Amino acid sequence: MLPVDVVRVGATGGPGPWLDATYLAEHAPEADVLHLHTGSGPVTDAAVQCWSETVRRSGIPLVVTVHRVRAAASSRPAAEDAHLDAVLSTAEVVLTLTSGAADAIGERFGRTAIVVAHPSVASPDPDLGAERGLVGLRLRGVPSPDQEGLVRAALSGAVSGGGRLRVLVEAGTDVVRSVRDLAARETCELVVHRADQRAAQFQQLHVAVLPEPCGSHSRDLEICRDVGTRVVTPSCGWFAGQWGEVVSYGLDDRGTVDPVSLNAAVSAALTRPMLRPADREWREEQRAAVRRVHAEVYRQVAGDRAWAR
Repeated sequence: MLPVDVVRVGATGGPGPWLDATYLAEHAPEADVLHLHTGSGPVTDAAVQCWSETVRRSGIPLVVTVHRVRAAASSRPAAEDAHLDAVLSTAEVVLTLTSGAADAIGERFGRTAIVVAHPSVASPDPDLGAERGLVGLRLRGVPSPDQEGLVRAALSGAVSGGGRLRVLVEAGTDVVRSVRDLAARETCELVVHRADQRAAQFQQLHVAVLPEPCGSHSRDLEICRDVGTRVVTPSCGWFAGQWGEVVSYGLDDRGTVDPVSLNAAVSAALTRPMLRPADREWREEQRAAVRRVHAEVYRQVAGDRAWAR
């Protein structure tokens, strides 16, 4: 989404040095705009407050893209809201990815968020086909979420829908013994793959089950849209607002799966037609539009800073 005429300052990839308050204070004159993408992580309240105060003192205009905002009825600890409140109260402009998330930001934090689509992140392989009835469940590391519970519920739904289950894990991911035992008994298939093979793995599926965290948006969902794979996701995120081809299941904000609803969601998804990959021309137009929004926001806030000087 970075506009072509914008120069990124500092290292790329991974947690950047700009997240360190000391580095930020020392290097503030080098940047015209600071753009923060929020999610979740082990960050203390004190660190967030210190960083936000440093941003205000530095005078760098802050743009914030909110990737995760919990639902108002969530029982998740208030720390997540406190972190968002600290950075949103400092931000010049707030962006997010869906209208539902924008409404939540407005209601809870009193900020108007500009909605920009998640841009395309993958291109389908023209030589790779999909198997009707094949359900893929992408597992993340243990201990959360409940790997065995997810696998058993997805497996039941796949079988009920006349399909079969493939469990996808990236190399280096911990998989619990019970899941490995299910694969060893050929109840389901376990595929370990490299991170750069994720799009190809999704493209081979009829349905992808993505057990994403509550309150979030999904990059994997956009990969599935790009390659033409229907998606099953929790109902507690903003996933249905990202894409219309989503079937939802119950998952509470502690990561506890409702196995009956996941079973039903997978089975229902298998009754729907297989999808075609997203139109590449439309996705490129969408990406260009996202870049134009970012370019305009950067020009606006950088211009305000120049005027303030």
